[in-house]
Formats: sequence, structure tokens, C-alpha cells
Amino acid sequence: MTLNTRPCVFIVDDDDAVRDSLGLVMETAGLACQTFESAEHFLATYCPGTPGCLLLDINMPDMSGDELQTELIRRGICLPIIFLTAHGDIPMTVRAIKAGAVDFLTKPATSKLLIERVQAALLHEAQTHEQATMKHALSKRLNDLTAREFQVMSQVLAGHSNKEIARHLGISYRTVEIHRIRVLKKTGAANLLELARIWEASGHPTKTIP
Repeated sequence: MTLNTRPCVFIVDDDDAVRDSLGLVMETAGLACQTFESAEHFLATYCPGTPGCLLLDINMPDMSGDELQTELIRRGICLPIIFLTAHGDIPMTVRAIKAGAVDFLTKPATSKLLIERVQAALLHEAQTHEQATMKHALSKRLNDLTAREFQVMSQVLAGHSNKEIARHLGISYRTVEIHRIRVLKKTGAANLLELARIWEASGHPTKTIP
């Protein structure tokens, strides 16, 4: 996903009138949207990675809304889902939310409520994408380290002194200093505290340092 890609509300409902109505609500709110008459049509059209959220009916012929949710999970597509149905119940709602849906609304929902929930879902999706992008970038910095640099960094973040690291790895004190400098340079960290933050932000809690 590129930063200038405009998020889209994907509306999947087998009722023509409902699709048209929902599409009008989104367009009136200034939100880009696309409509689909079936889950199969959406799957055949959607390009993975395209930002947005899914406004999804439950009861549809062939593939139901919850079956589409299961298929998206299987494909690793993390598109926020808002279920919108006229025949929902508590067990159905619980299953959908447990499977990752961000909301579950009952028809007819007011335009105001729909817009609020959709905007919240789009904001959540944008934040999730930003966090994932940052995590990937930080992980790449760490992956650029050599095996020895990674060893030294791990020992440093575990609180060991240069002398202890040199003794443990069987290398000279000066070599440890050189590796430390290279680690800071490659990761872009100004100091050890910042290095620790990069390690944690990349998805590797400090307590798991080898």
C-alpha cells in the first residue's frame, strides 16, 4: 500500500437497493466506495493490500458473509470488517467479533452511525498499517547486522560490559567496541537506550534477547 492510496469502503450485499443506499451514504460523506453483489465478486476483484474496510452482509447466497471472513483470514487479508445484517443474533455477533470483525450492526442502521463506525474502522486500519510499516523498517535495520554484530548487540542490551562480552565471545575488547559502533550506525540509534527501543519496537521484547 502506498501512502497516497485513498482508502475505500467495500460494500458487499446481495440486495441492489441496500448496495445503492449504502454507496450513496458513503459518497455523501466523502468516502470512496465500491459495491459488490456477492462475496465471490469481491474476492475476484479485490487487490490484496488495498486500504479500506469491508461493509459486509451476513446472509447471502452461495458464500455468506462469515464464510467470506473465514476466507479472507485464510488468505492473510487483514481488511477491517463491519458486519451489517437484518438477521443477526448474539452467537453470530460473538463469532464474528472473535474472528476479528471490528463491528456488528443491525439493519437498518442510521447514516450517522454507519459513517461513524466506518471512519473508526478506516482510522484503525491506517494506524495498524503505519505500525506494521514501522515494525518492518526497524526489523530490516536489525536484519542488516552481521551474525557477530547481532551477538554483540544482544550482549550489550542484556547489560553486559565490553570486557564481559569480549571474554564470552572470545574476541578482543577493541573488537567489541568496533562492533558496538557499527551496530549503532547500522540501526541509526544514537545510544543504547534508543537501540533498546528499536529492538522492542521491531517486535522483539528486551526480555527475549538471547
